[in-house]
Amino acid sequence: MTEKETNIKEQDNEQENEELKVVMPEAEWTTMPEEEFAEQPDYLRVFTDFYIAKFNQRDLEIMNTYDPDSNMVDINHYVMDNIKFSRNELVKHALQYHANNFQNIVDEIVKQDSIKPEEMTSYSDWDNWYEDRRNNISTSLS
Repeated sequence: MTEKETNIKEQDNEQENEELKVVMPEAEWTTMPEEEFAEQPDYLRVFTDFYIAKFNQRDLEIMNTYDPDSNMVDINHYVMDNIKFSRNELVKHALQYHANNFQNIVDEIVKQDSIKPEEMTSYSDWDNWYEDRRNNISTSLS
């Protein structure tokens, strides 16, 4: 092969390599907007925290008497699916998607026990109410 032919072949190879050059586009970074949580009444946030604590303790038997519409099924399913959240995060997220279910249970508690949920502003308020309900369960020796 002559020098002229070699130069022509090298030029063809260079052109071929330029045509096959891969050009990477610049990365476009997008971030998801932070989730906005609906404002909830204090008593409902505290009740949700109390409910999740009882769920973790596997102690919802008494709560079941205040749930004729099976709201607990939806709540418990959501809590199980998101159990890896910290409790504060789980309370926020559970209220975001199930505030209506929690409110239905609170409404039934109000109806059956005549409590004022607005006055139930601490975990211990709900815990005392729950223990009182537990103590009022009739027992039999059969």
